[in-house]
Amino acid sequence: MSVFIGRDRKARRAYGFDEIALVPGDVTINPDEVDIQMPLGDMTLPIPFLASAMDGVVDPKFAIAMGKLGGLAVLNLEGIYTRYDDYEEILEEISKATPEKATELVQKLYVKPISEKLIAKRVQQIKKAKVPCAVSAIPQRAERFGKIAEEAGADIFVVQSTVTTVRHIAKAYQVVDFKKLCKKMKIPVILGNCVTYKVALDLMETGCAGLLVGVGPGSACTSRGVLGIGVPQVTATADCAAAREYYYKKTGKYVSIIADGGMSSGGDICKAIASGADGVMVGSAFARTKEAPGRGYHWGMATPHANLPRGTRIHVGTTGSLEEILFGPARLDDGTQNLVGALRTSMGCVGAKNIREMQLTEIVIAPAIKTEGKLFQAAQKLGMCK
Repeated sequence: MSVFIGRDRKARRAYGFDEIALVPGDVTINPDEVDIQMPLGDMTLPIPFLASAMDGVVDPKFAIAMGKLGGLAVLNLEGIYTRYDDYEEILEEISKATPEKATELVQKLYVKPISEKLIAKRVQQIKKAKVPCAVSAIPQRAERFGKIAEEAGADIFVVQSTVTTVRHIAKAYQVVDFKKLCKKMKIPVILGNCVTYKVALDLMETGCAGLLVGVGPGSACTSRGVLGIGVPQVTATADCAAAREYYYKKTGKYVSIIADGGMSSGGDICKAIASGADGVMVGSAFARTKEAPGRGYHWGMATPHANLPRGTRIHVGTTGSLEEILFGPARLDDGTQNLVGALRTSMGCVGAKNIREMQLTEIVIAPAIKTEGKLFQAAQKLGMCK
């Protein structure tokens, strides 16, 4: 549905996680008996969870821990782990910076050149633990870094930027040919980020294995405020999932849709998959783990940008181990722990035996879903109840 916003201008209504709810099914299923596996290229992840390629979330040690629990952590090849061999002091410095100086400090620390030897070393560190290795780079460095990562043993290569399109125009630098890149790489390639049907379809036709969906919804991302761009995640995911279905019927190739950002609780993750995602990429929830390198902080991938930072350092604290965040037991009641349990329970309640069935769940527009009947919860948060 479109509405007029001015003379000869229309705008389409779009929806975010807080504006929808999932309708319980006619049949319910034991949560322990639902299948939550996620296809990704030629591999299958036991759980549909990816950790964001953010330096405060994923280092080699976190990637190993995530892999052993069945998920996939993406290491940023343009972060501090490929600029500094010994990075613990750098992480400590970032975590202790004042809010006013944090972005300036990050910009300064990321000036040091990237070491190609460290790219190979980090990949080999992760692979030595016998877990899948996924790494990320921006389009301008994709061909060079992709080759190094592949030769070092990486299993998945992610090409990621604020907004990614097949048709990028630039005179100042060589534009990457995604179709050529996907064909040349011997490992699956994930492209992102996008939010529209047409762009998703264009990207799928390059031969990629997966798409990241989301522009600006992450808690540490400021793109929406700085640039004014973005589409709420429910609408963005549903539109890109529609492109996936069309492409699958047309070619027989299934391209996984990964909702990237904006999910702060188990409920948001359930809604993302019900909107059409095959899996989710999460940052802040994993930044809270004891295994995360950020010491209770995390910062957006575009925070170090020299001229126009589109990310910020935020404090999320440390609330539990990675295993507790993923599998419980939950010690908090806000939906930020036991994310796998939340997904399984939600699927059981709507009667979805697997992720594909979860994508067909009935959705209703429900802007009061978090506040209806919650008077005392709201009062407690405001400190009005004892």
